[in-house]
Amino acid sequence: SRTVSTLTKSDMIEHLMNNLDLTRQEGRCLVENFFDELSESLIDGKEVKLSGFGNFELKDKNSRPGRNPKTGEPVAVSARRVVTFKTGQKFRQQVDERLFDE
Repeated sequence: SRTVSTLTKSDMIEHLMNNLDLTRQEGRCLVENFFDELSESLIDGKEVKLSGFGNFELKDKNSRPGRNPKTGEPVAVSARRVVTFKTGQKFRQQVDERLFDE
């Protein structure tokens, strides 16, 4: 059985501090700038491709009929824009290899 844990921005900052000998402020700046750039690109309608990892893109979803799960009452789900992530082949292979090696 695998242990599930969460990777946080603080974990990323710690990793940068320990492996690249950055100060906490430098690590935080690097992490925040990365996520700001990713977010801004998506907001501007650009697809974000991270080679060897995967692609983030915005998709428009049409409005559709839905149902309130508590009451069962029909509700209209409004049209919206969502961010999707599709893993790259290299990353998918690395994950598969690690999962099947355990």
